[in-house]
Amino acid sequence: MGIKNKLRKKTVSTLLCFFLFFMIAGIITITFFSLPTELRMTAGKNHRFQFNVPLQAKIMSEKQGVLKVNDKPVTENINISLREPFFIESSETGTLDVQLHLFGIIPLKKVTVDIIPDMKIIPCGKTVAVRIQTDGIMVLGTGVVNGADGKIHEPSKGILQSGDLILALNGEEIHTTQQLIETIAQSPTKPAKMKVKRENEIIETWVQPVKSEDEKTYKLGIWVRDSTQGIGTITYIDPITMRYGALGHGITDIDTKQIMPVRKGTIMETEITSIRKGEKGTPGELSGTIIETAETILGSVEVNTNQGIFGVIEPTQRNKIQDIAFPIGLQHEVEEGPATIRTNISGDKIEEFTIEIQKITRYNDNSAKGMIIKITDSHLLNETNGIVQGMSGSPILQNGKIIGAVTHVFVQEPSKGYGIFIENMLKKEKELANNGNMPSS
Repeated sequence: MGIKNKLRKKTVSTLLCFFLFFMIAGIITITFFSLPTELRMTAGKNHRFQFNVPLQAKIMSEKQGVLKVNDKPVTENINISLREPFFIESSETGTLDVQLHLFGIIPLKKVTVDIIPDMKIIPCGKTVAVRIQTDGIMVLGTGVVNGADGKIHEPSKGILQSGDLILALNGEEIHTTQQLIETIAQSPTKPAKMKVKRENEIIETWVQPVKSEDEKTYKLGIWVRDSTQGIGTITYIDPITMRYGALGHGITDIDTKQIMPVRKGTIMETEITSIRKGEKGTPGELSGTIIETAETILGSVEVNTNQGIFGVIEPTQRNKIQDIAFPIGLQHEVEEGPATIRTNISGDKIEEFTIEIQKITRYNDNSAKGMIIKITDSHLLNETNGIVQGMSGSPILQNGKIIGAVTHVFVQEPSKGYGIFIENMLKKEKELANNGNMPSS
């Protein structure tokens, strides 16, 4: 009996050890991936954070005396518990390092707190026409050429692929489909030397043009696109730099589903002329007139990203933009519950409509789906049945702040959709400016 009891106790102890190990491993995994690697807060404001995790946070700052934690001035590095809500305020911009420890013992993760200037931006809501020309000729796919020799050829098969960008042909930069055709015609019997961008790699390759039986011209056997246009909504305008962000998501090619790189682009005035209501399984759409003149061009499109398109408003068009600036609401300030969107569904009139924020998924900087929203405004539901194509970028406001933008519709439930946090758009704009991809202010 003694031996059996010892074995039983040993088995129980082993099981308890395994249980504790997996419990701790589970806690570490969940907390590691659920907590951000970067947080943002504005200088001069008291920010409330709540994580409800069994961690201790050590706040480290190079500048002493500029911080308050839980309303008390901090004169040295400080440890706080993340089980309870806490408040941080900084009187200066800059960065803080926060080291997280599980149960106050096990080092787990470092979080950078980026303290940004207190700023105001204009929540625009203006629907615009967007036209971009791609940086290179986008290959949609390869096809066949009925040759003048009576044979069927596939000259680009296995050489080019969907999503490739043709940057140059025979040493000449290519920007339009017409340029591509004309350059091939200059030396049609020789293999065409191509400079191609495939994902993040630049490659060189050759394709032998084939003379077409139908058109008597030489072809490469590819389907291509060099531009696109559509309707979207300006989310915000910085009243100081005149930079704007719109759509809240990238413009993707309809065939390749890839982000279309911009060589140049414009946003233009448009007047909404009709609405196709959203139905279950079929997204609705705004339609408008597009007339491109010097007077109707509102600004440039400089970059197309997963967080939206970004550019600069023409100085001469400033008077056409609603100019009441709002403070920004960072993602930790966003709450489930009532909010509004500002959008343009009739003529050129911008209106505000009620919505409900139903779910929040914080701390994914690359996501255009940080919030699930539902349209609750009876007038907007009557006109559109909810979110329709063209409303992407409509700013979301809550508690007197601009907090995000509408990005996607639920195809099966058009009254609901996704939104992006405004701080994700602003962070991307800042990165682009720092990398020289946006005009300096």
